[in-house]
Amino acid sequence: METILNAINPELLILVPVLYFVGMGLKKANWFSDALIPVALGGCGVALSLLWVLSTSSFASWQDILLAAFTATVQGILCAGCSVYANQLWKQAQKTTGTTIKTSDD
Repeated sequence: METILNAINPELLILVPVLYFVGMGLKKANWFSDALIPVALGGCGVALSLLWVLSTSSFASWQDILLAAFTATVQGILCAGCSVYANQLWKQAQKTTGTTIKTSDD
């Protein structure tokens, strides 16, 4: 896990809890399928990462644009993956300890 966190730009680490809360909201939405939550978080992560990359970069060539798209995609997927991973750790910890805390994932 530490290796993955080192691969995420420090400025984008804030996306992990943001995406976690977006996932919680989607879980509570009756109209949204639970199976699509990781895909939706990936899309949100890529979109928010792209926004950050576009606002902090200058583009002089097509290579710069492609690098920005690649960076945003990888960073968004990593942040979404960490968010889903954190959710799964929480759920597994509750099962292991026998805790019966009611969450939106139940």
